[in-house]
Amino acid sequence: MAIIDTSTADPAPALRAAYAPLDDESRGRLLAGTHHDPHAVLGAHAVAGGVAFTVLRPYAEAVRVVVEGQEVPLHDVGDGLFSGLLPLGSIPAYELRVTYDGVETELQDPYRFLPALGELDLHLIREGRHEELWKALGAHPMTHEGVTGTRFTVWAPNALGVRVCGEFCHWDGTAHAMRSLGSSGVWELFLPGIGEGDLYKFDITRPDGTHTVRADPMARRAEVPPATASVVTRSTHEWADAEWMEHRADRPVHRSPFSVYEVHLPSWRPGLTYRQLADELAAYVSDAGFTHVEFMPVAEHPFGGSWGYQVTGLYAPTSRLGTPDDFKFLVDALHRAGIGVIVDWVPAHFPKDDWALAEFDGRPLYEPGDHRRAEHPDWGTLTFDYGRTEVRNFLVANAVYWCEEFHIDGLRVDAVASMLYLDYSREDGQWGPNEHGGRENLDAVSFLQEMNATVYRRCPGVVTIAEESTAWDGVTRATHDKGYGELGGLGFGLKWNMGWMHDSLEYIRHEPVHRQYHHNELTFSMVYAYSENYLLPISHDEVVHGKQALVSKMPGDWWQQRANHRAYLAYMWAHPGKQLLFMGQEFAQGAEWSPDHGPDWGLLDPAYPAEPDHNGARRLVRDLNHQYRDAPALWEQDTEPAGFAWIDADAAQDNVVAFLRHAADGTPLLAVSNFSPVIRRDYALGVPESPVTWRETLNTDAACYGGGDVRNTAPLRARPEPTGTFPARLHVTLPPLATLWLRPA
Repeated sequence: MAIIDTSTADPAPALRAAYAPLDDESRGRLLAGTHHDPHAVLGAHAVAGGVAFTVLRPYAEAVRVVVEGQEVPLHDVGDGLFSGLLPLGSIPAYELRVTYDGVETELQDPYRFLPALGELDLHLIREGRHEELWKALGAHPMTHEGVTGTRFTVWAPNALGVRVCGEFCHWDGTAHAMRSLGSSGVWELFLPGIGEGDLYKFDITRPDGTHTVRADPMARRAEVPPATASVVTRSTHEWADAEWMEHRADRPVHRSPFSVYEVHLPSWRPGLTYRQLADELAAYVSDAGFTHVEFMPVAEHPFGGSWGYQVTGLYAPTSRLGTPDDFKFLVDALHRAGIGVIVDWVPAHFPKDDWALAEFDGRPLYEPGDHRRAEHPDWGTLTFDYGRTEVRNFLVANAVYWCEEFHIDGLRVDAVASMLYLDYSREDGQWGPNEHGGRENLDAVSFLQEMNATVYRRCPGVVTIAEESTAWDGVTRATHDKGYGELGGLGFGLKWNMGWMHDSLEYIRHEPVHRQYHHNELTFSMVYAYSENYLLPISHDEVVHGKQALVSKMPGDWWQQRANHRAYLAYMWAHPGKQLLFMGQEFAQGAEWSPDHGPDWGLLDPAYPAEPDHNGARRLVRDLNHQYRDAPALWEQDTEPAGFAWIDADAAQDNVVAFLRHAADGTPLLAVSNFSPVIRRDYALGVPESPVTWRETLNTDAACYGGGDVRNTAPLRARPEPTGTFPARLHVTLPPLATLWLRPA
């Protein structure tokens, strides 16, 4: 290889004589940010007479090419462009030395590298089948062709050009134009020297020639809001939950104990980070006996007042509480404490922030082009275009991402009903029917089926949970089974039982004297209890916006409110279905939840006068959970009619309900609730011939819970006297406003 001799003379005359500037079209497109292939004109290229070097470095005073230790200055041809022709036989290894304000910096030229994204990745992206999309798109620190840096990739098929900008270039992306990788719509650039912690965005040239600067949709870390930049990140977390991961699929969720503590992480203990929460939350939940925690959305969201439900960074845990590895540390700690982790996942809509997903590359991209489908009238947001393969891939891969990268055990999918119906919250004229003239969103159905099938195939032991508030048939049916309108099941593992929640709360809010007229609201849930695999939710939605905290919904004085609260919880834990309770309700917090200060932990302070009342409720929830785990009758046949039998569903005037739960081996548990404020002594209940003797194992009126301590202390013996449809009779003392659990003695 020939190198020009710079040892005895200034090489500039030779370069000036041989230099060949860019043509006007390429120059103009580079400067305007509309060049689809900047690598074709920037960097080093073999031409007649040698190798041409072209560098775009705005604000640089000088640029030199370093070849085999020799420096050759390039010509300043204006607008930040530098070029020169070296009489070389082939393109050499080289570096750049760029001078800014008299300071020289040594750099690798980004435009000397081949694409760092493979053809298989591009093929899968085009097909909408890249199940590990996060490994292909976004910012990835890596070593490429022996050089350390970061590969940036972004999907923007409508863009005229895309550039990377960040703190490293003072947010001027002119020098970092990305190349289009053909029909995939993906743009790519490898930037040497960029790595962990660097801030970046994408400067996108819209089809009309204007520019928009956007956060990375695939960013795995973001700045702390209200800042909006994406952050280059690399995980170094070493998982220690191998035993949990190995065994979490041993038993199907619907045949396992499953009681959930719903948590808003930023307000559970305000000010704690993910790592600090790892100790405190794991200890608290373990003591309370819940099998799982459910986090309200942890994906990055700009407005804290949305509680995480208006997401701009679906792949980034919110940085308010720490880094992605810090969040992994929290999940790891919970797993090691034997606690599963569910996260709320929000694929139903996204906000319109002009630095995020809305019209990302100048045209509707993540949202449908039809504004009637794009606008979400309830929340002032945009819906996703579930019919576009790349968008569906973006969401399906995101579900897999949380399960695989963060070891999440369940996804609770928010607002499913709003996805399923084209006319959801829309008036006539505000929506258009599907291809068959119906109101079902066929694209959303297909997306949910694909998401569920993919997650269950790739992530053994993970459960998906639908917050679905309508009578859509087949939410938890397999995707190949017939469901709503012959569309097939949606494939979820569990569905929130919103009907049970609404009806039971409507019943319990009435004064006991009026409850006899609402008795069916307590019993109707068993008419449809086995139509889906249900979870019973008393979630954050029921204790905000004037709905009152759970204990405050109850009628009567403070003693009666607490008694109703305890009786309702024990009835809930005994009812078929899994359970979910929002933080603060486990200790009968009287005030509505506020995300600004979280649960009223001061109620548990020994110095607080009513502290025994609240600790009594917490003690009950602990006992409910621990007895629930130890009683297969309460969970083993949750989805089987054989697991339940009414003893008395019609005692409306008494405000009493009684039923049996059965384990797979037939072992029973008898639950009796007396929702009247009077003691019912010697209350007769029909029971099976066997067992003959029962013992009271839980009584919500126990003194340790804050009750009046009306108990059945001795074992109770059934008499062989037919009662109702049963061959034997059991006489029980029912405390006021209380639920009893009895098991074979």
